[in-house]
Amino acid sequence: MKLTYDIADKPRGIKLVFFALQQMLAILAATIAVPMIVGNGLTPAAAMFGAGIGTIVYLLFTQFKSPVFLGSSFAFLGSMAAAFAGGVSMQLGMLGLIIGAAFAGLVYVLIALIVKAVGVGWLNKLMPPVVIGPTVAIIGLSLAGNAVGDLQKGDVSILMDDGTSIMAASPYAAIICGLITLATVMLCSTYGKKMGKLIPFIIGILVGYASAAVLTLIGNALSLNELKLIDFSVFSQYMMPDGNVTLRTFLSVPDLTFIKAFSCTESVSSTYLATIFAAYVPVAFVVFAEHVADHKNLSSIIGRDLLESPGLTRTLLGDGIGSMVGAFFGGCPNTTYGESIACVAITGNASTLTILAAAFGCILFSFITPLVAFVDSIPSCVMGGVCIALYGFIAVSGLKMLQKVNLDRNRNLFVASVILIAGIGGLSLHFGEITITEIATALILGILTNTMLAKDKEPERAAEIPAKNAAPAVHADAPQQPAKQYPQQNRKHKKGGKGKKKRK
Repeated sequence: MKLTYDIADKPRGIKLVFFALQQMLAILAATIAVPMIVGNGLTPAAAMFGAGIGTIVYLLFTQFKSPVFLGSSFAFLGSMAAAFAGGVSMQLGMLGLIIGAAFAGLVYVLIALIVKAVGVGWLNKLMPPVVIGPTVAIIGLSLAGNAVGDLQKGDVSILMDDGTSIMAASPYAAIICGLITLATVMLCSTYGKKMGKLIPFIIGILVGYASAAVLTLIGNALSLNELKLIDFSVFSQYMMPDGNVTLRTFLSVPDLTFIKAFSCTESVSSTYLATIFAAYVPVAFVVFAEHVADHKNLSSIIGRDLLESPGLTRTLLGDGIGSMVGAFFGGCPNTTYGESIACVAITGNASTLTILAAAFGCILFSFITPLVAFVDSIPSCVMGGVCIALYGFIAVSGLKMLQKVNLDRNRNLFVASVILIAGIGGLSLHFGEITITEIATALILGILTNTMLAKDKEPERAAEIPAKNAAPAVHADAPQQPAKQYPQQNRKHKKGGKGKKKRK
């Protein structure tokens, strides 16, 4: 695709600020969701700090040649839960998160060393476009349910008499706000001028947030729960937890994981370490497959092979060590984000300076309480509208990889079919505490299918390869003649004789 800003380009001034903010808004909703799901003292602010630091580490290892942001990984949710379940205290659980991320990061380092020794040729053979394309599509399609589910939800809950809580807003009110957000993103990206075309997500989220705020204010004024979409109490919870305006109302230091974790190192046992090892290491191998798929996808978008330059060794080291550092500060292992890649695809901005600015922005945001509160207050329906575009672009970019694949061959049809059906169908494998996600399962089945059918000698369609007797391109405007006459005609060309006259 045509990039507005290439990798080495350097947007300046207010443009850079807006571009960085857009990347942040694209990834922050998911980044802060992981610590909120896990709980146990993990905070969105610390996760933001860890994601920012982890991304900087990744950029350093990849020599600023790979424009992708690292955020909290959902693949390790079960592993993180196991760390707290096996710990005798919350502090030990925090330490378990750091140890587990170290185990997972070492898997990446080990694979990186192997790749450095033997190269990436084997990987390209193991995962050709017919395998990677459908897998990338599955990454987007597997998230479709999340986007549609969020599109129908507000953030205000009503406590029932039996102690349960239900969503206050009508799904239709949520859908309206989500579709307003999506429409704004699409219109800005397609018809926008100058900056409007480059920051469609910022404009979309702000317009969607404003529409949700208007409905919520009307709902509050008229006591209509069906219109209440934004939970404004989030601001008071973050900014005035004790009911008073203090310095923390405006600035606060994130509850960084390592501060609590290293207060109970004496409680670590060999059994606990074995539990952490078993919970994290297998998942790291699964996430490695998604790492390759993400970078193949990003390579197709920016028009250069990231597995060759900066090289898979560097991307693995950046991702693995970035994940370790992210967990050290925020508790959550990091991973490359499809939302970030989709943002690059939609806006055409592949500048790594934008990613670096977004990383520093995340770190800065984590200290500014009102900004953390604002990000947390963005209603699900608004982010659902944004994610329809983001996840859709991930899926379509995977399908684009199949354009150069001959799907008239049964071998390719079977490989793509197995991956798509297994992935969309949600086939995942569970071995105790270990879960192989539907994406990883689909990829593994695709690799096995491709390997099993590797000896297929079925010829390509005649239309897709040059015919042996086809005329050279230089004769395209010559009268059609039997193929056997072309060699002689070529000789006439060389002599400048009748062949040349005949061409006229």
